[in-house]
Amino acid sequence: MLTVNEIFYSIQGESDYAGRPCVFVRLTACDLRCVWCDTPYAFHEGRKRAVDDVVAEVEGYGCRLVEITGGEPLLQPDVHPLMERLLAGGATVLLETGGHVSLERVPAGVVKIMDVKCPGSGESHRNDWGNLARLAGRDQVKFVIADRADYEYARDVVRRHALDARPAAVLFSPVHGVLPPERLAEWVLADRLPVRLQVQLHKYLWGAETRGV
Repeated sequence: MLTVNEIFYSIQGESDYAGRPCVFVRLTACDLRCVWCDTPYAFHEGRKRAVDDVVAEVEGYGCRLVEITGGEPLLQPDVHPLMERLLAGGATVLLETGGHVSLERVPAGVVKIMDVKCPGSGESHRNDWGNLARLAGRDQVKFVIADRADYEYARDVVRRHALDARPAAVLFSPVHGVLPPERLAEWVLADRLPVRLQVQLHKYLWGAETRGV
């Protein structure tokens, strides 16, 4: 069984899949409390659903791109059979994870989009650095950046671990409504960082407070 917060069909707002139609499965529960978290309703809200039920609803949308998100989806053991079932059905499966739970059991075909928490989140001490070695060439690393200190932290992690040469993309995302994206762009350009600047596209389309998008 899974505790599911919501399932919805929308435009992918982040990663290098941004702009594509996508089905989102948001699972309940997270053991982090990032200062800038935009989905605190996923900490506790949700209902129990069988994996078969979730797969059937996802397949009903007729969309081959599916993201498993949260909360922190890897806290629920049945997320692994869910991902396996979706892969077996021909879906491209994205996993959005906070980076503090081991990626070891994630099926090989899943595209892992893993956060590295910066100091401004209040949770940087929870980063599981061993997860960097568990990333494959298709995977992506995301840094959510609130200020200059976060930027310098993220820049140094990218350089120290040579992340530009390993995962498919390194994503720098400004905290929406806190750090102007043009300022982050200026820092990236000044340091000639080989990263992808991203904004949360869905928030520009439907507003920062709209759920189910």
